[in-house]
Parts: sequence; structure tokens; C-alpha cells
Amino acid sequence: MTTQLLPDWSLAILDIPSGGFARERTASPEALTQFAEALGMLSLAELKTSYRIDRLAGGAYRLHGRVSARGEHACVVSLEPVAAQLDEPFNVEFWPELKDSDGGEDKTILDDRDVEPLQDGLIPVGRIVFETVSAALDPYPRKDGAEFKWVDPVTSVPERVSPFAALAKLKKNP
Repeated sequence: MTTQLLPDWSLAILDIPSGGFARERTASPEALTQFAEALGMLSLAELKTSYRIDRLAGGAYRLHGRVSARGEHACVVSLEPVAAQLDEPFNVEFWPELKDSDGGEDKTILDDRDVEPLQDGLIPVGRIVFETVSAALDPYPRKDGAEFKWVDPVTSVPERVSPFAALAKLKKNP
């Protein structure tokens, strides 16, 4: 469900000056509602980002910055509201043509940047912000002190005494 939640946050590469482009954005109330629904949150009170787009060699672009958000999740135990606050960096490079890396350079999972294909001449800032927030949120938020106390109904039934158990006792003690 990664539809472009913030279409006005995409930036055409033709609009990026040679010295780069920097901007700060705050999500509108409508965008906050869309974000919260897409992320499965109870509410999202604030979402801000500051970013910079730089031109790289070979027609590539680098989008890097930070996103901060504040909202509420539902506790996985009690379903009560749990505060969620984050401040996360992002660093993504957009390349006009990505080559298969089968025989090329080794990729490492610890690399601090992501590389994506440049599509339609647009840098999708809104999508990157959404993905950063989505990845940073706690997938199992739990309210302080919330405990899951579950009793298996099968094991909670008292054990029935077999009629052969009484005979086994008589056999041991004549």
C-alpha cells in the first residue's frame, strides 16, 4: 500500500539546480490522516522532514535528510493508545539505469545508502518519507505494564482420573 501519499512532495529532476536543492516540509492534516491509516496507527499528530537532493555523476541524484513523526499506536496487548515518536535519517540514490550486480561489485547489507532506479524523471520524496517512517515504527507496540495473561482452555480443565488408575494402585499395594 505504498501509493504516493504526498504527490506534491515529488520533485522533477529538471527543477533541481546544479548546486542541489534543500527543503523542509510539514505534512498537512489530510496527509497525516492518510499516513496514519496506511501505517495502521490510531493517529499521527505531526510529521516533518528536512531533506537535500544533490546531483551525482552519471545523471544520478542523492536524496538525504531526516524525518520526525509523533503519533499513537494501539497496544498489541490491551489495544490502548501508546505514544510513538521517531526521528530517523534517510539516504537514497536514484540512478537513471541500474545494472545487474551479478558479476559486479559486492553489495553489503550494512551499506548506509539505498539505490533505486530513477523513474519518470521524478524524485519521490513522499514515498521515501513514508517508507522511512514505516520501517522505524515499532511493529509490536506495548503499553508499559501491559501483560498478556492467557490460559489454555484445554490444559485448564482438571485432569480426569482413569478407572484403571485405581486398579494400578491396588496392584502396587496388595
